[in-house]
This record gives sequence, C-alpha cells and structure tokens, in this order.
Amino acid sequence: MNDREAAAVNNMIIVKKLEKTYDNGLIVALNGISFEIRAGEIVAITGPSGCGKSTLLNLIGTLDLPTSGEIWIDGKNMSACHPLHRFRAANIGFIFQFHHLVPSMTIMENVELPMYSLSVPKTVRVQKARQILISMGLAERANFFPTKVSGGERQRAAIARAVANDPKIILADEPTGNLDTDNGEMVMDYLANLCHEKGITLLITTHNPLVATRAGRIINMKNGQIEN
Repeated sequence: MNDREAAAVNNMIIVKKLEKTYDNGLIVALNGISFEIRAGEIVAITGPSGCGKSTLLNLIGTLDLPTSGEIWIDGKNMSACHPLHRFRAANIGFIFQFHHLVPSMTIMENVELPMYSLSVPKTVRVQKARQILISMGLAERANFFPTKVSGGERQRAAIARAVANDPKIILADEPTGNLDTDNGEMVMDYLANLCHEKGITLLITTHNPLVATRAGRIINMKNGQIEN
C-alpha cells in the first residue's frame, strides 16, 4: 500500500487537486480543491452563490466527473470504481434544497425508491421504509403524497430517503434553504442525531451561518477555491 492509499483508508473522503471546468476551460468552477474528511465528521461548506459548492458536492457524489484531480471515498479511488451507480447507491445519500421527492409517489414509496438500485426484496423495502419513517416522526404521513404534507415534513422525508440504504456519507446541498427557522432547526437536529448515532459522514453546503455552526468544521469557498 502506497502513502496515498494509506491516507485514503484513514479518511472517509479525500479530495486532491480537484478541478472542474466547462466550455473547453473557459469557465472554471473548481480550481485545485484539496481536503480530507474523517469518517463520522460533520463538515459545512460555505461561500457565496457560484463559488462551486454544489459542483463540489456533485463530484464527490459521483453525479458528475472532474476535469482533473482525484476523489477517494472510503479507500477507493472514484476514477477506478465501476460501476459508479451501484457504489453511489450503496454508500452515498443525497438531500437537496427542494427535496426532489417524486410527486406521483407516496412518502413511503419515495423512501423505498433507493432500495430498488440494490435489488432489495419488496417485503424488506416496506419494513425498512416504515421503520425509518417511524424514527422520523412521519409514520402517519407514509401514504400521503409529497404535495399533501408540509415543507418540513417533505424535507424529513428526503432525509428518510437518503438513509434508506444505510449510506456511509450524506451529501446535503442547502437542505434548510427552503425552510423557515423552526423547520430548518428541526431538519438539522434530525441530520446531526442520525450522523452521531450511525457514524455517518455529513457534508453540507449552506449560506446560513447558524446551520454552519452545527458542523464540527467549516470549509469556506470563494471563486472555486478554499479560503481557509
């Protein structure tokens, strides 16, 4: 095992000299980003709109590919990890500002959805989804459609969906940005408690300084680079 592989084993996420450009290099979204995140750590990424926060999360989540640089997750180099969609389904949960729940599916069905990627049997899917919804205080909303529940409940359902496959990492892109203060605090309480109880690594982007203070560490970004 070389030094880089050894370092990857000791950290849940390693980002090394990461660059992302568009339009043949004319637009630079990320410019040489490097950092490491330990397993179970809660890290907030802050910075103005357009600084590259969401781009960074998309790359770590393997939803997009970097122009150059390396991403290691749980000791694995993502450039050599195939198939990526199965790795993503088994290891990474996503939460977005606008929840992205499927409107034509019930809350229960939305929580079951990620388990299809891992071919989880129906009886197991239903039982697991029900238990997660109970833990989220959403048992009575299981058969409701997303449009029939409150904004805070939709975002809690999005958290439930994100943890359906017991991920090692949760990537949350402005998860409280569309909520009022009380619901935002409730969502952060659920996320923080989940991560502490299950040892999940949480990487969260936010404009809200109060949300950022809930993290154990803050990474400030500006113009595609890390400031601190």
